[in-house]
Amino acid sequence: MIDLAPELRIDSYLAEGAPRTLAADVLDGLTRPFKELPPKHFYDERGSELFEQICELPEYYPTRTERAILEDRAQAIVERARAVELVELGSGSATKTRVLIAALCDAGSLARYVPFDVSERAVRASAQALREEFPGLAVHGVVGDFERHLHGIPPPAGPRLVAFLGGTIGNFGPGSRRRFLREVATLLGPDDFLLLGADLVKDPARLVAAYDDSAGVTAEFNRNLLRVLNRELGADFDLAAFEHVALWDPRSEWVEMRLRARWGTRVRFAALALEVAFAPGEELRTEISAKFTRARLRADYAAAGLELAAWHTDPEGLFALSLARPAAAPPIDREVA
Repeated sequence: MIDLAPELRIDSYLAEGAPRTLAADVLDGLTRPFKELPPKHFYDERGSELFEQICELPEYYPTRTERAILEDRAQAIVERARAVELVELGSGSATKTRVLIAALCDAGSLARYVPFDVSERAVRASAQALREEFPGLAVHGVVGDFERHLHGIPPPAGPRLVAFLGGTIGNFGPGSRRRFLREVATLLGPDDFLLLGADLVKDPARLVAAYDDSAGVTAEFNRNLLRVLNRELGADFDLAAFEHVALWDPRSEWVEMRLRARWGTRVRFAALALEVAFAPGEELRTEISAKFTRARLRADYAAAGLELAAWHTDPEGLFALSLARPAAAPPIDREVA
């Protein structure tokens, strides 16, 4: 075990390469017959602010449901994991994570929190706030893309709990999801656990409403991606030319967000010497959000060398928090309703 003095440290892996990644995604995704971009580019400063607003909307149940499960089951999760280090992927403002941190501190085990997020502003703000709220807690923040920079996570301080909350795992397609879980599994030793938040399959009307709220905040969040492209790559998107679309794909069991061209338009990317045409009604897919069953998640874990260790859900069965661990350990599978 590493002996950690209380400290605050933040490492960034985005100073180089973030714009190049966006450029590569545009060159790949906007030159296909069916245009798409990955949702990680939503989260500039404005996008992060809008997402915080989305989480408070009445239609958007995942955040408050996951928080309620955490508040109800934090002690059971902490007792099972017995972690001295909490690593959070996509930490954001760490609002929900405070419940886990408090439970781990109450148990007298937590030595270090490692927030990992693409937004340096969010990592710095949460790190400073948590240091004030939990004196003596070491915080080692990592600013990066969790698909490329997991190597930036420091060596473990002892038994580790890696948290990936918010249902973000649903933003990956099946193949990339399993590859990502395999990468996360490399962070886990025999005494470590992954705590994963996953949105569950349910009434499609309720699912679509969560991604197409009546106040239009999600629509603004979606169109903000075009502002990111205009700013970072010298594009000339007219935001008024695109409308927000949310739909349920019953075959894939996921919600898609798209931007649909209201009329024919051509967009120039000055930084890429690229011009992209959109026909009237043509769509750009900006996000998938897969929904899960217990069986699907168990299969994804198995493909990543992990096994389901505990399952926590809310009374309505809207959302699940599951604990997984390396499959070499003796299997434990208990359901907590």
